[in-house]
Amino acid sequence: MRVPPQELLGLAVVLLERHGVPQRHAQLQSDLLIEAELRGLPSHGLQRLPRLLSRIRQGLADPEAEGTMRWDRSFLSVDGQRGLGPVVMMAAIGEMSSAASRNGMAAGGIRNANHIGMLAYYAEAIAASGFIGIVLSTSEALVHPYGGTQAMLGTNPIAIGIPTEREPFVLDLATSLVSMGKIHSHALRGEAIPESWAVDAAGQPTTVAEAAKAGAIAPFGDAKGYGLGLAVELLVAALAGSAFAPEVRGTLDDTHAANKGDVVVMIDPSAGAGNGGALAAYLNRIRDSRPLDPARPVAVPGDGARARRAAAMAAGIELPDALYDDLKALEAA
Repeated sequence: MRVPPQELLGLAVVLLERHGVPQRHAQLQSDLLIEAELRGLPSHGLQRLPRLLSRIRQGLADPEAEGTMRWDRSFLSVDGQRGLGPVVMMAAIGEMSSAASRNGMAAGGIRNANHIGMLAYYAEAIAASGFIGIVLSTSEALVHPYGGTQAMLGTNPIAIGIPTEREPFVLDLATSLVSMGKIHSHALRGEAIPESWAVDAAGQPTTVAEAAKAGAIAPFGDAKGYGLGLAVELLVAALAGSAFAPEVRGTLDDTHAANKGDVVVMIDPSAGAGNGGALAAYLNRIRDSRPLDPARPVAVPGDGARARRAAAMAAGIELPDALYDDLKALEAA
């Protein structure tokens, strides 16, 4: 079914507020979930809300916490105090903005906060405020090394936001071939997955999403994605003081405190060569370059998400019947 975005946003806010989430925090968390749905990323959308509500009920997520922050030169160490991921992350970004303006850049590491969701949300927010943003995060062991079959790494996504004279450039990608949230989304819909995505618990390729949930996802680009994912794993653990993937819990369950890590870097473009005026023109040159298929013009990262968002705003968000029914049942409870 297709549901108006404002209806789903209001529903999410109501459910969060009923669980003791302050209105401002509920609005932020809900906005993140709805933005993921609008951009065609249901793996990071409303399917995560029932689990988040359960985490709040069980004391694994503190609906009021924004984290405690400590500066060491230009680095901000954040203890999220089990706060909602978007709330802690946006509080850290707010704290870092003045330091980035003053010093040209700032970096921060976050631990002990809940899942931050779609990283593009933060990279875009940072770019909208005039800074270059780099956001990294880790997760449970969900990805097998290149040449292996056992989950040893997180999906370890990276997002980069760069302001231009027009809309910001935003890249958001996992270092796995797909996110585990996407596997869960296919399982929720009863859809098969491509055989190249994952192996089952025995290390064999599978097209069954439920079997993949107990196995391991492939790194993207074989050895290149594996190496990049491992670099993110080490970088986040070193800066945030978070656990390594095999010991990480709390982003896909409602039984453990979240102990993954997040890192954010903010850079003032004016501290560099000051070539911002040429960025939008260069992106348009890429869009106007010769396509492989004349019916499909060349795009740059972020174009597809913006197009999907515009379509969903007009036609509504496509939501699985079962998920919509679950959310409405929670509202009626």
